[in-house]
Amino acid sequence: MKQYNQIKSKHPTALLLFRVGDFYETFGEDAIKASRILGIVLTKRKNGVAQHIELAGFPHHSLNTYLPKLVRAGERVAICDQLEDPKLTKTIVKRGVTELVTPGVAMNDQVLEHNKNNFLASIFLGKKEHGVAFLDISTGEFLIAQGNSEYIDKLMQGFEPSEVLYSRQQDQKFKELFGERFYTFRQEDWVFSEDFGRESLNKHFQTKNLKGFGVEELTEGIIAAGSILQYISEAQHKQLGHISKISRIEEDKYVWLDRFTTRNLELINSPHENGATLLSVLDKTITPMGGRMMKRWMVLPLKDLKAIEARLDAVDALLANDEVAFELSQRLSNIYDLERLASKIAVGKVNPKEVNQLKNTLLEIEPIQNILKSTDAKALLSIADRMNPCEQLIALINEQLDDDAAIQIGKGKVIADGFNEELDELRKLSNSGRSFLEDLQKREAERTGIPSLKVAFNNVFGYYLEVRNTHKDKVPEEWIRKQTLVNAERYITEELKIYETKILGAEDKIDLIERRLFLDLTLSMAEYITPIQFNAFLIGQLDCFHSFAKVSKTHNYNRPELNEGYAIDIKDGRHPVIEKQMAVGEDYIANDVYLDNDTQQIIMITGPNMSGKSAILRQTALISLMAQMGCFVPAKTAKLGLVDKVFTRVGASDNISSGESTFMVEMNETASILNNLSPRSLVLLDEIGRGTSTYDGISIAWAIAEYIHQYPQAKCKTLFATHYHELNEMTNKFPRIKNYTVSVKEVGTKILFLRKLIEGGSEHSFGIHVAKLAGMPNPVIERATKMLKELEASNRGSDREKVKEAGNSADMQLSFFQLDDPILVSIRDEVANMDIDTLTPVEALFKLNEIKKKVGSGK
Repeated sequence: MKQYNQIKSKHPTALLLFRVGDFYETFGEDAIKASRILGIVLTKRKNGVAQHIELAGFPHHSLNTYLPKLVRAGERVAICDQLEDPKLTKTIVKRGVTELVTPGVAMNDQVLEHNKNNFLASIFLGKKEHGVAFLDISTGEFLIAQGNSEYIDKLMQGFEPSEVLYSRQQDQKFKELFGERFYTFRQEDWVFSEDFGRESLNKHFQTKNLKGFGVEELTEGIIAAGSILQYISEAQHKQLGHISKISRIEEDKYVWLDRFTTRNLELINSPHENGATLLSVLDKTITPMGGRMMKRWMVLPLKDLKAIEARLDAVDALLANDEVAFELSQRLSNIYDLERLASKIAVGKVNPKEVNQLKNTLLEIEPIQNILKSTDAKALLSIADRMNPCEQLIALINEQLDDDAAIQIGKGKVIADGFNEELDELRKLSNSGRSFLEDLQKREAERTGIPSLKVAFNNVFGYYLEVRNTHKDKVPEEWIRKQTLVNAERYITEELKIYETKILGAEDKIDLIERRLFLDLTLSMAEYITPIQFNAFLIGQLDCFHSFAKVSKTHNYNRPELNEGYAIDIKDGRHPVIEKQMAVGEDYIANDVYLDNDTQQIIMITGPNMSGKSAILRQTALISLMAQMGCFVPAKTAKLGLVDKVFTRVGASDNISSGESTFMVEMNETASILNNLSPRSLVLLDEIGRGTSTYDGISIAWAIAEYIHQYPQAKCKTLFATHYHELNEMTNKFPRIKNYTVSVKEVGTKILFLRKLIEGGSEHSFGIHVAKLAGMPNPVIERATKMLKELEASNRGSDREKVKEAGNSADMQLSFFQLDDPILVSIRDEVANMDIDTLTPVEALFKLNEIKKKVGSGK
């Protein structure tokens, strides 16, 4: 326990798995936690002192079963192993932490998701700019960036780190900026210094400076990256040859998607249970590398026209040649996770079975090269030329490793026959054991007259002869009894003991030799880590191209035409996710959208609830983003000027935990949009201002639309969906604002949603019709219909004039006071219809109380 307490004191925040014999044990608070998370028995033990201590444990060979559960529960787990052979010491066995596993630092396949990166992030908050670094220790990807808080927040949303490091000193500032959305760990302040960061990175990469990586001037980013290296060093990861470079995430290279846009467009995650995302539609990748890369492409669409066209050419080539696409899919399906296999080799955690998986994957490289060379697409030929078949590595593995190697040493054959002479001889000796035992059993059965005699083995006393009780009297005197069972007795003989020593000695030697030879093999393989990683990168790209081609063919997508202009011209555009969710036989109503910066900059879309306004907004953005990812798009034609930023303000949700109302959240998001606009931006605004009173909302929505129209730096393409029909007046005052509506057809009292975008404004929202569809009780529907007619009669004309006058006035101020409150209207009607002559004083008081309650509820 003294030894345990010393080790635990070095890792106070981690759950310590303490190796004792064949078990990993936990003690005290750790045992209580482990018992709850793992569902294992919690016991108590005195451990030589007066008070009890809680204890919970599991067999050491079950580590891969229990460790993932602890990490997924958000625990940092310190694995404390025996550092020497218990047979070779008479004192307490030396123990030490051999690995610290945290949500962001894991190599275990059961902890990791195969098609998702497991990033550890570090953030350093500077005075002007902030730095961020991302490391996936399981793949070796190391990324760095620097920028303002919005940029860092956007990257955090896209990369979804499993764990975030930051300085203890910056605790309050970090929580103000990022809240408590992430699993975090606070490091000591001294780790976050420029000198330490640069020294750590140069030491790791064995360089004099970081100019070769293009990150030399990213001071805050370097500080963040240095803290990551310190953290994984503390986690006992010393062999990090697979982390061979650090790459800059270049802000200028990718489309700006803030976290609101990523969320609102449902690119990767959906807030709705079982909700579909763009990723779920486009990701038909086959390999783990492709799956991880697809997600990266989704959150980082390109801005470079040449790079986008290269991707589109590759997709085009695969679409044009079904045979190539099919053969490629067959080859990709045989490929294992090259990136993570390379990482396991580097850190010395690869097993024999995984080495064979690596070999089998590398054997697919040459056939893939031949498939690609049969096309004339430059992007595909470039990939074929850069692939490395690694013939020498394949030959090395073939020579040394058995084709059907066991998963670990001691569980079966690992090293190939003919590679090591001593090993081959020991195997012959070990394999002759079966025939020896069979001969001995037959010989002794005949000699003693015991037909049911059985030779077997157990770990307690090795090889033994088992005799059933019915033949007990036939046992020779020289046999030594070792165990009595209910129906039988077990014996050993001198001959068996001699044989056992010989055989078990051979098996121990076999294990030792195989262990040594396999270690030598993995050390030799470490030289090939860089080409393996590059092959993984190229296969990931190929897989993404193949996925885009497959989806484009299945869903009838077409190649977009991209240019350096500013116009978006989409013919028969569709929403890629919604059209997949539709019932069989139901067609998606396609729509045209045209936007540019000179003639039709802002489109005001009015129309009923449920008519499809939001879908048209979102599909316009998704089509632009899909094109800039390098995918074909769900439209008949799409001529698209490159977009540099996409902003969305969609839906309403309270952030009560932070003390923010729906309206405050809405205004925060809108302010963030207006402060970051550029002429190439695409903005989607859905129901701006609905979180406050009607006239407040109209005023704010009008002012926002005018700002986007009038201010030169904010002059960008905007789709503005609104219920405020009063905003249709803006087209008469502002030349680049056009009115469109999503059409409906009224058939008697029923409404048909045609979902077609047509020019012109709309006067109705048909909210009551939607309420009826939702199953609202009839009395409520009838009362709402009556109220609507009365309000429209008294208000609509005067409201239109008020908005028109306000829009033409110099100061743009709408009246906040000359209102006809619906509650006051209902009270007026109630009083007008009251028969005062028959009203008793008590009834009058009741009525007055009801009116008072109505006024109170309306405040």
